[in-house]
This record gives sequence, structure tokens and C-alpha cells, in this order.
Amino acid sequence: MKIFQSTEAVIAMVLVLVMIIIGLVNPAFWGVSNLFSLAKSNVVIGIMALGVLLIMISGGIDVSFPAIAVAALYITVRTMVALEYDGVLLPFIAAAVIGLALGAVNALIIDRFKMIPLIVTLGTASIIRGLVLGLLGTSIVNINKMPRELIEFGKQDLVSVTAPNGATAGLTAMILVYLGIAIAVHLMLKYTMMGRSIYAYGGDPESARRAGINTRRTIFVVYCTAGLLAGFAGLMHSAMIWQANPRDFIGLELDVIAAVVLGGASIFGGRGSVLGTMIGVFTLVMVKNSLILMKVDTTWQRVVVGLIIIAATAITAWRDRKKLV
Repeated sequence: MKIFQSTEAVIAMVLVLVMIIIGLVNPAFWGVSNLFSLAKSNVVIGIMALGVLLIMISGGIDVSFPAIAVAALYITVRTMVALEYDGVLLPFIAAAVIGLALGAVNALIIDRFKMIPLIVTLGTASIIRGLVLGLLGTSIVNINKMPRELIEFGKQDLVSVTAPNGATAGLTAMILVYLGIAIAVHLMLKYTMMGRSIYAYGGDPESARRAGINTRRTIFVVYCTAGLLAGFAGLMHSAMIWQANPRDFIGLELDVIAAVVLGGASIFGGRGSVLGTMIGVFTLVMVKNSLILMKVDTTWQRVVVGLIIIAATAITAWRDRKKLV
């Protein structure tokens, strides 16, 4: 059947099947508060995943984006506190610019010295975290010191419902920001020359060069965009949890990469989609959420994420190898 030839359709069907199974095992999964919580959990990891998607389509890999997100959120919030500035727009622009600048460092090293992206981003991640902790300290900016407008922005809900026990659950308005960014990335990949360049470079860098594609610009666009989205997502995370912790996002790179690969992106480059990535993010968040509902220990949650990475990578590798035969 033609529908089974679509990666996104297959992933969506698997997602629906998993949701049904989880709902049968634990009916609490279908509670409105849990579904709203699921949607909220997709926002930050989803925005980061869109940046990682661009890098993976280009044939690269990035494990520095959690460190970039932490640097952007912590520098921005600490500066706001020091200056007693209370606003929303300028801080998000500042966080995005910080992320973009750090992403540009990755791109510069990768392009200039022709180094393996994984090694470069491992190094820059360590440097960034070390500098943040060494220069700015390790103290957490708690809710009582967080800028009020930033907190109010993160608290915005599209709709709220009250449960029979009196508890209130809301669907965060930040989901609209996530969807807006996803649409923008989709349009860029599908309808612009830069989008075609990213796919071409990921499919075969040498052929892309011979075709006249500016590979240096392509590298800078994907890593700078990933950095920008990481910085933006970092501050959004801070606004949504009402604190700024310089030790946040440790180990998050595994979750995000797992989600992108689960969404159908190829580890060899040249393949991937925004819709597939969003479905992959939702699937991963849903599985982890369900493990929490079933009171599965955090250690075993990491085992599940690791198995998902291996399984999804094996499937995409098999799919790509089959297409070459």
C-alpha cells in the first residue's frame, strides 16, 4: 500500500498503536491533565529537535545544544536580574542571539578545520558548560528572583479545565510558539534553495559542491539555526519552570537525538522531515511520561531511551541500505 511508503504515516500509526496500548494498561494516560502535561513537555524538546533535524539532514550531528541552551538562559536571566529588567521580547532575542553565536563557533570549527561534528560539539559542549559554571557560578535563580513578566509569559494557557477534585489543568500557549517555529522550518526546508541545499549536502557533500552549492554557507546556516533554536528554547524552559538552573539539560541530547531519529531522519544525512520529527518527539515524551505514570525508576527510563535510539537507528540504516540496493 502507498501509505506504508510514507515514513511519517508509519510513525503516526505506530504512535497511535502505542497510545492505545498505554491507555489500556493505564487509563490515567487519557486524563485531560496528563494530556495537557504531555503537550507542555513537547515544547522545549521539540524546538531543540527542529534544530537538530537540520543538522542531521545535512549529515552532521550536534551534542552541544543543551549546553548552548543553558548558557543562553542563564546568561540572559542573570543579566535581567542584575539590571532589574523585566520584559519578554528583548530577553528572548538576546537568548536567541547567544545561541546563534555559539552555533556559529561550531560551524566555524567544523568548516575551517574539516573536523568531525560529533567531536567538535562534544568539545564545545564541555567548554560552554565549564565557562558558565566557572564564570557565572552555580547558584539557581529561583522563582522569588525570576523576572515577573517572564514567569507570566510562561504561565499563559490556551484553555483551562477544572477536575472534579478541584485541581486546574491548562494547555500551555507555548505550544503555539512551537507550532509556529515548526511551520517556519518546514517551509524553509521544502520551498527554499537553502532547504534544497541542506538535503543535497547531506545526501552527498561532494556532489553538492560540484553542483555549485555554497557548502560553507549551508554549514553555517544549519549550526547557527540549531544554536538559535536551542537558545530560544532554553529561555522558554526557564520561563515555564520559573527558575534558571545552570545544570539543566544534562543528558537531554540523547532524548532529542532519539526523537529525531525516531521521526525518520537518517543518520547518514539527506533525509528527514519536520512532521516526522514532531511525531518522534511526541512518541518519546509519551513513552517517558507513561513510564513515570507506571512508577518506573529513572534508571530504567534511560534504558528505554537507549533501546529506542538503537532500534530507530537500525531501522533507518536498514531502510537507507535497502534503497541503495
